[in-house]
Amino acid sequence: MTFPVMRSETMRRRTMMAAFLATPCVVMSSMSEAQAAGDLENTVYLDLKDGRVVIELLPELAPKHVARVKELCRKGFYDGTPFHRVIDGFMAQGGDPTGSGTGGSGLGNVPGEFTTKRRFLRGAVGAARTNDPNSADSQFFIMFAPAPSLDGQYTIWGQVVSGMEFVDKIKRGSGGSGMVSGPDRIVHMRVAADVH
Repeated sequence: MTFPVMRSETMRRRTMMAAFLATPCVVMSSMSEAQAAGDLENTVYLDLKDGRVVIELLPELAPKHVARVKELCRKGFYDGTPFHRVIDGFMAQGGDPTGSGTGGSGLGNVPGEFTTKRRFLRGAVGAARTNDPNSADSQFFIMFAPAPSLDGQYTIWGQVVSGMEFVDKIKRGSGGSGMVSGPDRIVHMRVAADVH
């Protein structure tokens, strides 16, 4: 009579051991995801209709722009804003709550932080501005393709490290201006360290 109890106890222990051994794999997987994202305080999750885009922030190149982006993300400013100007083969521009291309955060301008250390390649995230090099605010653009003419002329504050395939699906504009009718919108844009 004790043998079935022993067998049952042995099975219970094996099940517990299997569960225990499986647990580190889950933890390791989570750690790997966090490590893959890098420094979570300097990572942004840009959620689009088709999926999540992970952007590495570059505070060593553009500390004032990165600080502004993080501040706006933490206020939920970008949520629901449109990609109002999207030019196929060039870039997708968003961050204007009015969708007109003239709106901003109301926090004032950020001075240009231009660099020659990084180039505007596919996935680079830059600060949109007017002809005044010190007029950036909340608007930004993500490159579909390299644009050497922008190098050293616009601030690069981030780089897409995953999810570029979702950026590629953003609705394109028409005409030379690239303004979009019925544009795609940002679902959420958050600092990764704030996402639980």
